Amino acid sequence: MNKPIRNLAVACMALFVALLINATFVQYWEADDLSSLSAHPDNKRVRDAEFARERGAILVRGKAVAESNPTDDEYKFQREYPQALPYSHLTGYFSRDWGLGGVESSQNSILSGSDSKLFVNRVIDLVDNESPKGGSVTLTIDPEAQQAAYDGVEALGKNIQAAVVALEPRTGKVLAMVSSPGYNPNRLASHDFNEVGRVKQRLEQDPGSPLNNRAIEEVLPPGSTFKLVTAGSALDSGKYTPDTMVPGGARLDLPQTSTDLVNESGGSCGGEKITLTRALEVSCNVSFGAVGLDIGDDALRATAEKFGFGTRTFTDLDDALTKQAVSRFPEDPDRPQTALSAIGQYDVAATPLQMAMVGAGIANDGTVMKPYLVDEITSPKLDVIDKTDPEPMPDQPAISSSAARDLTQMMVGVVENGTGTTAQIPDVSVAGKTGTAQSSPDRPPYAWFVSFAPADTPAVAVAVLVQDAGVARDEISGSGLAAPIAKSVMEAVIGK
Repeated sequence: MNKPIRNLAVACMALFVALLINATFVQYWEADDLSSLSAHPDNKRVRDAEFARERGAILVRGKAVAESNPTDDEYKFQREYPQALPYSHLTGYFSRDWGLGGVESSQNSILSGSDSKLFVNRVIDLVDNESPKGGSVTLTIDPEAQQAAYDGVEALGKNIQAAVVALEPRTGKVLAMVSSPGYNPNRLASHDFNEVGRVKQRLEQDPGSPLNNRAIEEVLPPGSTFKLVTAGSALDSGKYTPDTMVPGGARLDLPQTSTDLVNESGGSCGGEKITLTRALEVSCNVSFGAVGLDIGDDALRATAEKFGFGTRTFTDLDDALTKQAVSRFPEDPDRPQTALSAIGQYDVAATPLQMAMVGAGIANDGTVMKPYLVDEITSPKLDVIDKTDPEPMPDQPAISSSAARDLTQMMVGVVENGTGTTAQIPDVSVAGKTGTAQSSPDRPPYAWFVSFAPADTPAVAVAVLVQDAGVARDEISGSGLAAPIAKSVMEAVIGK
């Protein structure tokens, strides 16, 4: 073969190989993105083909909370949500023209059947001349706990802004997650597309922001529930025990300012000196401000970060609009700001999920597990193709096991003898901490409660935030509004 022909043959071979590589790349590696409705919402052919596909179910304990049922119209299947309101912020929604939300979005490639993990199933469907089907996604949710959380928030009345998160301490499984106000995803999945557009517009303009998942998106001052982090840091330092005497008077003279730190009641917490345990039971600002000044902002920040502050820890509900907000502890507070930070004020802010992680970490001997919602993924033929394994957060434990045990007993005292008595469960030892966080002079405080039960063998940790209950300022407290909801969720999990 002469040289020009040989060069031409080599060039043709190189082009052929490049064509094969490109085809393989497009058909395999980019298939999910190219065929994805969420990636290409304006592609009418992709949009209509995916909307007409038999989509996999979202399951809780084997029962569908989202499913596709046959219809007689051109789209063949209707997406339906049998328990729409209690699960709206978990399932999200699946619409033709207005995108996707929640698990419908984060697990879209599995549910639609386009994921590479379902490649073999797609080939079999092609050979059998069958339409592709989606895989199913099983959530970690405990249905009784989810219903209890939803009912508890609904019982507060209309126009409520609140959130509840329950975790399994030893694994990080999300057992319940509710945000109020919610919405009905069935109305966004309808085949009456003009009506869907009107519904979506109303939801986006609603001042209560019903599409927002407050459990993971709302970052607010945690108030006195942050005293758990302060107490944990103090116990872990070796300088404090539950019986250490701390200031308990009516005022704490803050350095560098003429303003004193005072208690919520305006009076003392039972004496000029009280134990650290009693300080937690009565939620003494003076005590924890003094402890914060003593151990310093670096120690507080380090403990907070081990509990998850400053880190995005949860991605199972990520979609185009929703991302987990990052809880924060201030970077460089001065001394007065450090005292305020130690009681969960100044620039400290947390999501309900974050405060549930604090409770779960204490319950799990000081080790915080990474929270997760998606438990298992199965193929259309019910083969398990992926399962989430529990894993601890980085840099664990957040506090030592001995500090966690001491803090647990201190939290039991809060429920038995302190501000959290409304969370008591007969014949069950409950650990808890109330919080009432100041926001601004023109709006009421936020009510918080963090707890776990049973205290000796924890099965569930709960955080409740009542952001706005529509009641007078003097009617708002963690014990009055949030603790009863946490109690009902704990009872649902432990079977009381």
